[in-house]
Amino acid sequence: MYKFVDETAVRIKAGNGGAGSVSFRTEKYIEMGGPDGGDGGRGGDVFIQADHRIINLSHIRRDKLYNADNGQDGSGRNWSGRKGEDLIVKVPYGTQIHNHNKTILLHDCVDEEKYCIAHGARGGKGNAFFKSATRQSPRFAQPGEKTEEKELTFSLKLIADIGLVGFPNAGKSTLLRKLTSAKPKIGNYPFTTLSPNLGVLELNPMRSVIIADIPGIIEGASEGSGLGLSFLKHIERVKFIVFVLDLSLADVEAELKVLRLELEQYNEKLLDRPFIIVLNKTDLIEDNEFVQEYIKSFSEEKGEIIAVSAVSGDSINELLKLLEKKIVTLDD
Repeated sequence: MYKFVDETAVRIKAGNGGAGSVSFRTEKYIEMGGPDGGDGGRGGDVFIQADHRIINLSHIRRDKLYNADNGQDGSGRNWSGRKGEDLIVKVPYGTQIHNHNKTILLHDCVDEEKYCIAHGARGGKGNAFFKSATRQSPRFAQPGEKTEEKELTFSLKLIADIGLVGFPNAGKSTLLRKLTSAKPKIGNYPFTTLSPNLGVLELNPMRSVIIADIPGIIEGASEGSGLGLSFLKHIERVKFIVFVLDLSLADVEAELKVLRLELEQYNEKLLDRPFIIVLNKTDLIEDNEFVQEYIKSFSEEKGEIIAVSAVSGDSINELLKLLEKKIVTLDD
């Protein structure tokens, strides 16, 4: 069964260094062969890299130790040991790497650059390294350095251009499916969407827009009620917010007020994001004049408003044009 994971504990360990070699040249006809012990190889590094093909952290196993290879020991004839193979851990874009108790942010994976989260240990020097005028035949070498296991926390905050925000059953999943090629699970009961859904809207050959359906927010979500804090964090990175409201409800403006209050209490900066209001489910309202009057009744400071039906497709093209205009403005 598919499971969306946006936070997990991770154990990682870089490779130990290989040991230096104690060796002496013993070839036939070579008198007084000197020390020729090679150095140990360096341990492998552990890298974190974002990959657009990965959408959550479900592939990261809590009980598994992610470790790079150890460096190879040195050997005679001044042969140094091979460096340990590096390990690259792939994560979704937007993954944040914290220390185990989340007090320190170590890295934010917002591009495809590799980030070294654990460096391999140095290999030990072989006895050839220690030869000197006063020490012709050193019979010792260094052991390789050791690395310690690290406990980290991987926490995903989705990176999306547009975030759909609304109460359960507002029709966000249906709207996402209508706007993009995404196929989210849809049903008429609370918390159908138990994980964020992502869809891609192709504005033109040069610009794709990622839309995130943030799971249903309820009153008290900022304090942990319902799905609460589990998914509110995914709205933090969006550039643009679309409030999706159920037009068939008795008091739509009160619904909007609660949504904005929950966002404000979670992170007041979210209210500074550009937004529009989508009044959904016009297919349930027979009187079109009522819909138009209702739109006019919203005060101007509430931003641009459009009424649509995600089920029937009414006014979806107009919504697409509005979203394109907003995204183009943000890109500029």
